[in-house]
Amino acid sequence: MIHIHYLDGCSPTPLAHYLKALGILRLVAEQADPEARGWWNGDRFCLATTLGAKEIESFFLHDYQPTPLVSPWNKGAGFFNKKDPGLSPVQESKGDRFAAFRSGISASRKQLNEISRADQKVRDIKKKAKMPEMSAAERNRIKNSEDYKSQLREAEKEFKQLKSRLIADLQLRWRGQHREWMDAAMVLGDDGGPKFPALLGTGGNDGRFDFTNNFMKRLGEVFDLNSDEGKPQPAALAWVRGILWNIPVPGNISGQPVGQYLPGMAGGANNANGPDADSLVNPLDFIIMLEGTIAFRSSASRRFESLESSRAATPFVVNACGAAYPSASTDDEGARGEQWMPLWSQPSTYKELRRLLAEGRAQISSKAVREPLDLARAVKRLGVARGIKSFQRYGYIERNGQSNLAVPLGRFNVADQTSEHMACIDDLDLWLRHLRREARDKNAPARLRQVEKSLVDALFTVTAEHSQDPDCWQGVLSQLAEIEAIMRQGTGHEAQPVPPLRPEWVAASNDGSPEFRLALAFALQGGGRGKSGIPVDPIRRHWLPLDQKQRRFATSGNGLDMQPEVVMHGRRGLDDTIALVQRRLVEASQHGGRHLPLDAARQASASIADLTALLTGGVDLDRTLALARVLMALDHRAWAAWSKKYTMEQPHDSEWPDDPWLAIRLCTLPWPLRVKSGFELDIGADPVLVRRLATGDATTAFVIASRRLRAAGVRCTIRSGAAPPETARLWAAALAFPITKTTAKRFLSHLDPSKE
Repeated sequence: MIHIHYLDGCSPTPLAHYLKALGILRLVAEQADPEARGWWNGDRFCLATTLGAKEIESFFLHDYQPTPLVSPWNKGAGFFNKKDPGLSPVQESKGDRFAAFRSGISASRKQLNEISRADQKVRDIKKKAKMPEMSAAERNRIKNSEDYKSQLREAEKEFKQLKSRLIADLQLRWRGQHREWMDAAMVLGDDGGPKFPALLGTGGNDGRFDFTNNFMKRLGEVFDLNSDEGKPQPAALAWVRGILWNIPVPGNISGQPVGQYLPGMAGGANNANGPDADSLVNPLDFIIMLEGTIAFRSSASRRFESLESSRAATPFVVNACGAAYPSASTDDEGARGEQWMPLWSQPSTYKELRRLLAEGRAQISSKAVREPLDLARAVKRLGVARGIKSFQRYGYIERNGQSNLAVPLGRFNVADQTSEHMACIDDLDLWLRHLRREARDKNAPARLRQVEKSLVDALFTVTAEHSQDPDCWQGVLSQLAEIEAIMRQGTGHEAQPVPPLRPEWVAASNDGSPEFRLALAFALQGGGRGKSGIPVDPIRRHWLPLDQKQRRFATSGNGLDMQPEVVMHGRRGLDDTIALVQRRLVEASQHGGRHLPLDAARQASASIADLTALLTGGVDLDRTLALARVLMALDHRAWAAWSKKYTMEQPHDSEWPDDPWLAIRLCTLPWPLRVKSGFELDIGADPVLVRRLATGDATTAFVIASRRLRAAGVRCTIRSGAAPPETARLWAAALAFPITKTTAKRFLSHLDPSKE
């Protein structure tokens, strides 16, 4: 019969309770029921097994055999003390349930003779400066003497060398359960030296707190180590029920350290009425929690090739990132990394769980992950394939100036299916690394740091839960534009401009607004079209100082080379659009051109309805230009091909711009206009017309336009074109949004029906 148990004593947070769930599944599967299965139902861990509730309790009380967690490479593990209060009782125990532990201790001692002598040498040297009959002045004199320092330095060097060789020897010779613990606590790097997963501190200790020695002490509190069968202590049943069913335990032990895994129970400030308090823990919580860490042993995880050498190859571990969680701070950047704990919803055996964790390498294409954002994208795909519903993020972060704590950083949910838009972020991979390096430079201004953090937050948002939400994708675009605005001022420009973006960014961020459609039309226009419809001379160079290939910044000395062609400054959309039109007219005259060289890209022109909304004040021009500035990074060649199969929904042309503006627009076309009747409108753009609009003089601008239209053979029935100064400037700004020849023909036939 299969029993399903809801283990209320286990939960995704804190980390101790998550690891405890894995420890229970592992121990039951390895020592009682190989077919036992576990899974997460919301925030509760479920266990399916042939054992009933009483049988599970009995298993932990009478049958559980502790894994031999021994760390002979650590001074605090107890091997270098003659009568250690943690290790010695376990070594001298009698019960069969501790036989594997005694074997692990024995295997450790065989390797420690030489290193024990080196440790004793260090202790003897230090003892010279700690003689009880010495005064404080004498002790300081000895400690500061060159002879003492030299002796201690040499002794400690010898100890470290022996310790390093010890680890290599243990890796070579150890087998069995104590080797599983070693594989969880460390992995040998490419240089042959040990690397330590943050989950277990630095090889099974955190500062002076040794996990294994405290594990043995907790065993002595739960079990009678002197009895022949290792029977449970009187309070053990309550502790077992506490870890399984979350039944309140009156017999928790005060003053026992808990390490980084249970921050809320670690004692210290605010844990009692006074300024400080001891921790209050169920000793079995600590025992079963450490048993759960074995599931993350590094040897079974494929290597994170690209992580820094200080990082070990552990499942779902990345660098620390001070972003994408509420309490994020750049101070967290120096922490020991993040680890994401999977929450799976399908009943799984322990072997299946181990296979899942072995896939914690998590790659994006052929690149190993580095940052939390990389991991978010990778596990999105892995989660869909493996039935993972979410991941609990943890950061190993120093808090309150004390030891590192495993701080919950929030939940990352995995959608039922991946979004086709997610590949867009691949375009930013390399650039984000360069940007991060610039933002983390010690001389980087706070503004660059903050905007880089905001960009990571925005990318996390679309990756986590909102990959189909155009507003969230536009949030990413806005942050990219803000970063470029900072770069063009000379800050962080070595990261280079936003790299070429695939056209799919348009599908992802299209919210159907006139602002977005106008931004796209503005961003993709150029001086004309070349082969395959690719724009010639795109306008991005008027926003950023770019080199000839327009992929990198143009520099002069140590700064940017700001040429006169850079006329858009990102302050007001109205000013930037007018400046673009005026600059293009100047360049056209310099090269003998007669027309305004602003031609629409394929499938990216301004519609009549959107122009009407713009001219009547129904468009947020600042937002439009903010989007356009980053959409200028779209790959024009890719757009020319992709746009053939992409149709942007256009609004119905129910309203038209005022006739005076239509007349002005027909005088500022980028090409001659030929209609079916054979009539050709070929009017050279007059810079004076645009200058009059820019100064707020709509009347004079219209007079110029109507005179030129009549001279070209257009019978324009409008006689006046007065408008307030702000409206006149808006008329000038609207000239920066390109139209198609079809739209221009409609304008012409609207003013002069004979020219259809």
